[in-house]
Amino acid sequence: MAEILRFPDGFLWGTATASFQIEGGVDERGWCIWDDFCRWPGKVFEGDTGDLACDHYGHYREDVALMADLGMQAYRFSISWPRVLKSGVGEVNEPGLSFYDRLVDELLGKGITPYVTLYHWDLPWELHRMGGWPARDVAYRFADYVQVVADRLGDRVTNWITHNEPWVASFLGYWFGAHAPGWQDGSLALRTAHHLLLSHGLATPILRASNPEARVGITLNLSPVYPASDSEADRLAAQRHDGFANRWFLDPVFMGSYPQDLWELLGPLTPKITPGDMETIRQPIDFLGINYYTRTVVRADEANPTGATTVQPEGEYTAMDWEVFPQGLTDLLVRVEQDYHPGEIYVTENGCAYEDTLTPQGRVHDAQRTAYLRSHFAAAHQAITQGVPLKGYFVWSLLDNFEWAYGYSRRFGIVYVDFDTLRRYPKDSALFCRQVAEANAVEA
Repeated sequence: MAEILRFPDGFLWGTATASFQIEGGVDERGWCIWDDFCRWPGKVFEGDTGDLACDHYGHYREDVALMADLGMQAYRFSISWPRVLKSGVGEVNEPGLSFYDRLVDELLGKGITPYVTLYHWDLPWELHRMGGWPARDVAYRFADYVQVVADRLGDRVTNWITHNEPWVASFLGYWFGAHAPGWQDGSLALRTAHHLLLSHGLATPILRASNPEARVGITLNLSPVYPASDSEADRLAAQRHDGFANRWFLDPVFMGSYPQDLWELLGPLTPKITPGDMETIRQPIDFLGINYYTRTVVRADEANPTGATTVQPEGEYTAMDWEVFPQGLTDLLVRVEQDYHPGEIYVTENGCAYEDTLTPQGRVHDAQRTAYLRSHFAAAHQAITQGVPLKGYFVWSLLDNFEWAYGYSRRFGIVYVDFDTLRRYPKDSALFCRQVAEANAVEA
């Protein structure tokens, strides 16, 4: 007989998206680094762009109604910096800011709580031309942008996330070149990471001042790291990789310092820290957002900067070639609570891409995605029973969308999008999520 796992009263069920991946409306906003990156030959699958995406800019009322029908209690979305300030600074783009006004009002009118992310990788192009995130001044321009948004939306928005996945923005964007702006320089990547964290610290008091009830957090992509064997070399490699993938962002936010072992390992690549920076970064936050997709297994490899290389164990994999490993979510949540005590935690993204087929009847029978979500919901519940203060869960993603370098070739949504007609079709996984949200429980 199946076990029913009940979540605590008030547990929040929601879904998540990002501005560049769904909005479209490119002519109504400024150019960003991803607009440029999409036009580099060979960088994005089939040269796909975010120019139209899901046209959430034109379909937001339909999408909010869809969320309400699916029983979503909260919606995590990001604001496009170049939609609010076309060049990143200066005059406000009133139509762009008004769009978010209307979106917030639409959500509140449907009883859906907005969780607003202020940066999800779409740096205005003009700021990139002035040096981008490796330039310290951009952190202060981010604070100016946050002030504009807080002044407009702070009377209705109380839950703010400064940044989404600064690891990806800095390391995939500036070190490995797989994301915009496509640079490959470890020193600039670490400088970018520091300035992203600094901008988080600068923005936090601005958001708090916007509303006495304001709650501020940051979202980090984290992955538990396991050694490939019991050898001492692999164990040390896992520790180093954990520093690179997880502690490089967790430690500054919660401890006000970078991990010493990685700082020594990276040596001359490490960024310059101005007096007062770490105190600014270590602003108290109200919650930590964690994006979890899979675990990382590593073995020792001295050829890599961190002395570790990832391996792929036997198991089930998604269309992203990511291992399905729900136990990793439990392990990660327990570890973060034990080591950092964030007070409140949200799973701000978790989901999977599979090959979806739309039937002639307009259905998508995505049994693999439903099973994936069921197992990860159960893993989250297990963490709660071990004392983790997990307060909510946002499924990635509401809609199939522009999946960065993969273009439109990967579908993460619980709602299928026909990119020719832009028609939306809830998948079986969406109906499953509605059942879970309504019952505040999952059948294990």
